[in-house]
Amino acid sequence: MQKGAGPLQRHHLRYVRREPASPALHCFLLDCSASMLRGERLAMAKGLVLACFDQAAMQRSQAALICFGGGRADLRFGPAIPRWWNERWIEAIGGGGGTSFSIGVAAAEKLLSRTRRQRPGMECVLWVFGDGRSRDRPAKPDAADRIVIVDCEQGDLALGRCVSLAREWGADYVPAREMALRA
Repeated sequence: MQKGAGPLQRHHLRYVRREPASPALHCFLLDCSASMLRGERLAMAKGLVLACFDQAAMQRSQAALICFGGGRADLRFGPAIPRWWNERWIEAIGGGGGTSFSIGVAAAEKLLSRTRRQRPGMECVLWVFGDGRSRDRPAKPDAADRIVIVDCEQGDLALGRCVSLAREWGADYVPAREMALRA
């Protein structure tokens, strides 16, 4: 606007300081139990996690991935800013065994609590990708500022447990198919 119709001069330029985006940690809790292998639920969930990792990288947010199933929960990534090579190691994640949802939630709670202590201003978002086939109902993780339940259940025999969990926890509920259309 300063230059008008004339040629651009050095004194026309103005420095505008951009405020950095508020830091966030997106913790992804991925159900890798045997029930997720049916109907390619796990493959769909891994694709959605990968899309979320790409989004987090563009926002310069940190991400962490915890996989649970077969009586254990493993931190597979982070917390760190995701990089371009994520597809290779996410593709290799397998599934099987029973659903150990309580163990997965406990691992996420521990990670988010540690993050909250180390970086008090950081927003902690927990994303749960699963089909709700677990019988255990852990308490809502207190360290999460926001929780998103991504329901990977599909088919005629849907139990609707992810919907009720989202209600109990006061979480956002997103069917995986809807999320896939947005990604």
